[in-house]
Amino acid sequence: MISVVDAFYRRTDDPTDPTDPTGAGFDATRSTTGPWFADAQHMGPPSALLTRAMRRLPARDDAPRRIARVTVEVLGTVPAGPVTVTAQVERPGRTIELLSATMRAGDRDVLRARAWRLAAGDTAAVEQGAVEPMPGPDTGSIGLDRPDGWLPGFLDAVEWSWLDGSRLADPGPGRGWVRMRVPLVDGEQPDPLERLMVAADCANGFAAPLDVREWLFVNTELTVHLHRAPAGEWIGVDAATVVGPDGLGTCSATLFDGHGQVGRIAQALTVRAR
Repeated sequence: MISVVDAFYRRTDDPTDPTDPTGAGFDATRSTTGPWFADAQHMGPPSALLTRAMRRLPARDDAPRRIARVTVEVLGTVPAGPVTVTAQVERPGRTIELLSATMRAGDRDVLRARAWRLAAGDTAAVEQGAVEPMPGPDTGSIGLDRPDGWLPGFLDAVEWSWLDGSRLADPGPGRGWVRMRVPLVDGEQPDPLERLMVAADCANGFAAPLDVREWLFVNTELTVHLHRAPAGEWIGVDAATVVGPDGLGTCSATLFDGHGQVGRIAQALTVRAR
């Protein structure tokens, strides 16, 4: 395992207002690079960075709001190195808002995201429907023996707690917990929602259906639905993958924090021999 000291991103501009999400430059460090290609980002960190930008967009009033859904569309390989992020409110409203964000590398857009941000209210008295909590990270096997063929970078920049003896190289379904070892942006304390987005894209790894040395099973998007705001550093993932007969697949997962279920995710996969 490499010794990761870098945050996922460093700011490369010097904005007057460091919380301004409408345009910002970043350097994606080695910590963002995924297990498939040494020069391409894992989708967890950039999904979190786009969510960070949308979360910081100002609302029309001071009423509490929660992001209920985030969809990140992958337009192509997301390279490590310099990227820019822009965000905007597409559809303002008192109760329902539609937000969007784009990541650009060089002269092309590489990721586009949209999120629904909803007005919060008190429904504690009628709360229902969540699945049973997953065993906590303290009950799992903490650590990572990176499988043969899985590249360093992102895999070493997060801490893993495996349940039921699962490992990345084992065929799914799989369950476990993820905690960031480094900040999302250098000098910032990550928000729990940003931590959740980093973990959500790990579902495909927890539920890895095939040998990564022989097969690619890459997600083309990530859709996260939340029924409450996440809390804490550890995010639990209970994931399963289905591979179809003609090069398509789906990965789905239930997400948890220390208080129980937070939401669900789904990913569309392209599956092909390497």
